[in-house]
Amino acid sequence: MEEKKLDLNSIIGFVLIFGILIFMFYQNRPTPEELEAEKAKKELVEQQAKAEEAKASNVVSNEKPAINLQDSTAVANYKSNIGAFGFTAPSDNVTVLENNVLYLKVSNRGGQIVEAKMKNFVTYDSVPIYLVKDGNASFGLNFSTSDNRNLNSTDLYFEPSITESSGNKVLSMKAKVSNNQFLEYRYEIKPDDYMVDFAVRSQGLGSVINGNQSINLDWKMKGIRHSKSVKYENRYTRLTYNHEEGKVSKLSESSDDDEQEVDVKWLSYRQHFFSSILINKSGFESAELTSKNLVEEESKETKFTKDYASVMPIKMEGGEINEKLNLYYGPTDVKVLSKYENLDLEDSIPFGWGIFGWINRYVFTPFYSLLSSFLPFGIAIVVMTILVRLAMSPVTYKSYLSQAKMKVLKPEITELNEKYKDNAMKKQQETMKLYGKAGVSPMSGCVPALLQMPIFYALFMFFPTSFALRQKPFLWADDLSSFDAIFEWSTHIPFISTFYGNHVSLFPILASIAIFFYMMMTTGQNMPTQPGMPNMKFIMYLMPFMMLFFFNNYASGLSLYYFVSNLITIGIMLVIKNFIIDNDKIHAQIQENKKKPKKENKFQKKMREMMEQAEEQKKTGKR
Repeated sequence: MEEKKLDLNSIIGFVLIFGILIFMFYQNRPTPEELEAEKAKKELVEQQAKAEEAKASNVVSNEKPAINLQDSTAVANYKSNIGAFGFTAPSDNVTVLENNVLYLKVSNRGGQIVEAKMKNFVTYDSVPIYLVKDGNASFGLNFSTSDNRNLNSTDLYFEPSITESSGNKVLSMKAKVSNNQFLEYRYEIKPDDYMVDFAVRSQGLGSVINGNQSINLDWKMKGIRHSKSVKYENRYTRLTYNHEEGKVSKLSESSDDDEQEVDVKWLSYRQHFFSSILINKSGFESAELTSKNLVEEESKETKFTKDYASVMPIKMEGGEINEKLNLYYGPTDVKVLSKYENLDLEDSIPFGWGIFGWINRYVFTPFYSLLSSFLPFGIAIVVMTILVRLAMSPVTYKSYLSQAKMKVLKPEITELNEKYKDNAMKKQQETMKLYGKAGVSPMSGCVPALLQMPIFYALFMFFPTSFALRQKPFLWADDLSSFDAIFEWSTHIPFISTFYGNHVSLFPILASIAIFFYMMMTTGQNMPTQPGMPNMKFIMYLMPFMMLFFFNNYASGLSLYYFVSNLITIGIMLVIKNFIIDNDKIHAQIQENKKKPKKENKFQKKMREMMEQAEEQKKTGKR
């Protein structure tokens, strides 16, 4: 590696940077007005020192009287710094609001939640799950004052008071102009509940807030990383929202996206297995939604996945604000979300679209919950796989029977290929005639495979989104919802690190081997190559290779399913081949079918006529 030296250009650059810094420090020195405002702020804090000593730094139980800043000339200078219209300025303390499952910290500054922690869950490296922490989120109102100044509630100081109501803890945060004039955030938390009742209201601020200008609720959040593979987690991290009387839509999971929607009932900042959800049962009139992707590549240093932002207008009624909302901080678990009736929060889980999602949600999810209630989680996957494959065995039989018929016809098809090797159209015609006489359809093997597609895709979405699998171990896999690395490295290897990752997972390797042998049985030896059809042997090698790469970062539970599923399918096919299907009988039946007159349906007749016309046109063209 070439040694870097300090040349003349570098010295000049450092001198210029030093000069610019000196100039910036000089330009940004405090003005006399700012110094006076800072002095006023210190005086206000000193006035409240005795009151502050009577409470803990993070638990407040009694409301303090308001301090009217409009009575002081010095404080008037400070008002411009906090952008207030006479709102009081207490300290920057926080108030703890918690139950058995949720721990919240609410700051006096902005009256907003500055920390939201899950008590019963940890990340892949055993750190508590935080949805809000270290300034990753912002929640506040933007509005104009009657003297046309813009105000953001995140800059205001709120006075807290805690009470209890019917066993629930209630936190009132008030930003006061006076005792009878204030903006209030009201948080109410219930025992063992992830849902927080949240109300925004004002009193006596009709003369302070400019009702002719829009009041916007501004909610921003960066999704905090919780899983080993940030790219895999980011794939299921998405802004989802309910709008227009129950319609559920999503912003892009892989790129920057934004939308403007109307009648938004709730919006979810989903972070794979955990979600922050804002709910308005009466619906926001409109919403501007934005999602920015923060993940470029697999890296242990990446801390955030998505950058979410939403802006919703809030109406004033009778000159006051009165909005009843809810905030959910908790797991993206169908068992938990479905408890909140008439909200359809479980629709924020990516079960899949159409019939695939229906099968995932109403068949596999409850079925696996039942099995895992009395079986270890990995064994429950194996048992579910066995039962699914047994249920699909009639389809497997139909597929293998079709392949057996094609195998019996292979010598005759080879003969046709040789006979008409110089005339592709005639070869295709004669091949289709042979299929018709024998009562065999080359597509009949595809139909059973198509019937299995809904099951395949439903399970493909089930394993990555099933909260029940999160951090559940099985054999060498310590988390069935994440990859099962048996070897890892830190060095970035071009292409390999990007598409495969910096680790080797074992279950995808086993699944790839199993699917390779399955395709050898079903494709490599039995399917003849026809003009216009893909090379089946190439697909036989390509599919396991793609699976090996694609599933290396996926949930090990999914690879476990494919491994066991293919083993069972191979076993079922061996039983069908050796004990159920008789090739000699199939051959005899095909010969009998050839002797019988075959009546063409309209589609077959049309296809034959088209091919004959094409052949005739080809002959005419040669003449």
